[in-house]
Amino acid sequence: MKKTILYILFLLSCFSYSQVGIGTSTPQKDLHVAGTTSTIRIESLNSINKPTLNDGVKLAPVYAKPNGDLTLDPPGFTTGGGAGTNEPLNFLISVPNFIPNGPFGDGTVVANPVGVTNAKQQIVSVPFNSPQNALIEVRYAMTIDLSDQFLPAAAASTFNDISARAVRCYFYIDLNSDGLDATELTKIYGLHGEAYTSYSQGSVGYAFIHGVGYGNIPAGNHSLVFFGETTDGNSRDTYVGFGGSTDYLKIRIYN
Repeated sequence: MKKTILYILFLLSCFSYSQVGIGTSTPQKDLHVAGTTSTIRIESLNSINKPTLNDGVKLAPVYAKPNGDLTLDPPGFTTGGGAGTNEPLNFLISVPNFIPNGPFGDGTVVANPVGVTNAKQQIVSVPFNSPQNALIEVRYAMTIDLSDQFLPAAAASTFNDISARAVRCYFYIDLNSDGLDATELTKIYGLHGEAYTSYSQGSVGYAFIHGVGYGNIPAGNHSLVFFGETTDGNSRDTYVGFGGSTDYLKIRIYN
């Protein structure tokens, strides 16, 4: 009887301190899953049981709680709990070629002819959606086509006078996509400018302009409304095509 009890105790001690192997008879850790195609499934984290954070399309981030439990919910966060308690939000909206190229690759043209020193025009409006209150980071870049002859056109000359031109680009945030109101028009984001000049020289081709802006938005459907602006001398012709060749827009949404 004593031998039997000792044998059982010996087996229990082996099980208590042994390592478990799946697909291997020589586990190297407490739990060792072997095989070049081996995977682990935790059904409580799948898109059926956790659709808010696992949509079944994008990879969902998995967090470890202080006790080592794996979860999609970081400790201290709850869905719909109000400011500071919502699930972490961090996703990227990428919009390549967000400005129509136009018939001759000049994009959206801002005309600043003789007699006008400053001109601005809407380039494009880009709708997007946020599932909750969030901070957005907007990064944009676009080519610009500059000429002292009318654009859009199949061919036009570069500047060839002793005069400088300033070109600026920026955007507004149209909350709820219902048109820019007076308050929204007071807040300019992502402003960036360039200055150009030449004297009987220069090359035909595209220049480049880019910018970054940040803003706070509520949940819902919104739009980024981009504007282009030019400034020159009163007796100069200036035509600038925004986004005629290469352009991209990236919107990072997070709380």
